[in-house]
Amino acid sequence: MIKKLLWSLFLFGAVLVVLLQIPPSQPTASQPASVLELLNEPVPGHANLISIQPFMTVYDYSDADLFARKLRGYLLQAQQADWLTENSLVVLPEHIGTWLVAEGEGFPVFASERADVALLWAALGNLPGFVKSLWGESARDPFAAALFKSKSVAMAAQYQQVFTRLAQDFGVTLVAGSIVLPDPRIQDGQILPGKGPLYNSSFLFYPDGAVAGPVRKVYPIDSELPFTQAASQELPVFDTRLGRLAILICADSWYPDTWQQVATADLVAVPSFASPDGIWEMPWGGYNGAAAPADVDPADVGKLREGAAWRKYALAGRGGSLRAGINTFMRGDLWDLGDDGRTTAVLQGAVIQGQRRDGAVISSLWLP
Repeated sequence: MIKKLLWSLFLFGAVLVVLLQIPPSQPTASQPASVLELLNEPVPGHANLISIQPFMTVYDYSDADLFARKLRGYLLQAQQADWLTENSLVVLPEHIGTWLVAEGEGFPVFASERADVALLWAALGNLPGFVKSLWGESARDPFAAALFKSKSVAMAAQYQQVFTRLAQDFGVTLVAGSIVLPDPRIQDGQILPGKGPLYNSSFLFYPDGAVAGPVRKVYPIDSELPFTQAASQELPVFDTRLGRLAILICADSWYPDTWQQVATADLVAVPSFASPDGIWEMPWGGYNGAAAPADVDPADVGKLREGAAWRKYALAGRGGSLRAGINTFMRGDLWDLGDDGRTTAVLQGAVIQGQRRDGAVISSLWLP
């Protein structure tokens, strides 16, 4: 009986190993075409902020080369429109790098309909490293934390390689959305994961490929808190060709204290991810992940739509004194996560919103 059971377990394990080594096959269905939109009148020779709202699928993360090719395609479209110069700042959305956790995995990860099931398959595909990371893990969701930590070295290297090359090839300054990594730092020009807790972090890439950061998210939302840490480090402000730049990752743009930390910036980029599908028109559920600031009207909860709350309490509502700022969202088909959002900009006190579209949109805001 024991021998039979051992043989069954062996056969099950062998089948599992084979399944996890089968690469995914990319669907042949075409992706929605990108839309180019001007948020204001072009000013030849002037600097501009470019929002890339990509349409990402799970298969874009199956291989780092596919990931790079997808993003390069959007930059090529902006270049062909004569929007890219050495004075362009390109902003990508929150978590654009996070799903590199799926890179190199077998087809069950990408065939899964749910993100949690996909992560389970990814953990099985990296069992030794996953188990090692799981041992002693203290996060509320130790499973997710251990998986991201087990793949963090590869994720950081792929993320940096892709965005360094894009910034260099197109000669632009690039806000590379965000990526979840354990206590990341930059050492000798390289993004290196640490041994500590996970942070949702953004990095800035200069036209020569140099990287600056990290910018750690101060206010993770409820879905992130089980496996990521709220940052306690002061938010940095960067010198760029366009001016003094700050990066506020998604919910960080909703809090007065984070704005105070970046008060010396005249430009702000806000990489964001809003979920689920259709949330923009749903009643606003209020702040999540942390208490609402004192200046928030409690009567707005359930009364405002989500999109209206973004306009009142995020970049559009708090960035009126900026020279310029832009808020960029992720769109796509990423398991069961869902997404929504609308590119929003501020320009010397004026609020400019792009179209809301379930597809890729490349927007340009020209500075006076």
